[in-house]
Amino acid sequence: MTLPKGFGSAGGGGGTSADVERMIGRRVENMTGMITLSYLAAWLATFGGTAAGYFYYPWAYPTPSGHYAFIVLTIVEAIGYIFCVKVMEEGTRKNSNGIVAATIAGTAVGTVLISLYVGN
Repeated sequence: MTLPKGFGSAGGGGGTSADVERMIGRRVENMTGMITLSYLAAWLATFGGTAAGYFYYPWAYPTPSGHYAFIVLTIVEAIGYIFCVKVMEEGTRKNSNGIVAATIAGTAVGTVLISLYVGN
């Protein structure tokens, strides 16, 4: 990989991973917390969107339809979250299985509780 001027060796070749890290700023395998927070924010936004249907537009957005949409979107978001974390950690020694499992389990329990008690 050819790096911009001021990075890498003085010759024309590529740079080391330290040079790439210095150029980019931060390695992605250290961003598990940021991706987890983004996933949780997306999950809460999904609930907020369906909650608008439950509480403000119940004539246009029936509760069973809202629950179905919330559950399906939660599953899609969870698959995307797992994919992001696993791709991010590929080729490293990092292992965030505990964080991922706790986050997915928490949103699964939250989704079930919301589907059982909200809007009924």
